[in-house]
Amino acid sequence: MASEATEKAGPGGRPTLYDPAYCERVIEMGRQGKSLVQISVSLGVVRQTVRNWADEHPEFLAALTRAREESQAWWENMGQEGLVMQGFNASLWGKNVSCRFPDDWTDKTKQELSGPDGGPIPTTITVVGVAP
Repeated sequence: MASEATEKAGPGGRPTLYDPAYCERVIEMGRQGKSLVQISVSLGVVRQTVRNWADEHPEFLAALTRAREESQAWWENMGQEGLVMQGFNASLWGKNVSCRFPDDWTDKTKQELSGPDGGPIPTTITVVGVAP
């Protein structure tokens, strides 16, 4: 089944080169652990165009969402396999997953500053004046 790129006008009035066949291609790239930039370059467009297509085409948004999950699974699998591999660079792997998938892989800390019993922090202001 051959697919044809849709040549309708995009938001800027220029024709869009969106092709519904990109959906499967995007998912496959996700299965290989590829990033949004790698996917965009593979499609011959910039990242913003891919985002625009996701806004305009629900099936493409679904494919990108699936590709992101596939990519995360690929990276997590690499981490699991690395646990038993000699020479695995866990620091590099950890940096990659925390940057690529911050919702699931970023350490979250919450800092709260408060005074006694959760109240305000007591402060003392001393005014030093100079006599005229």
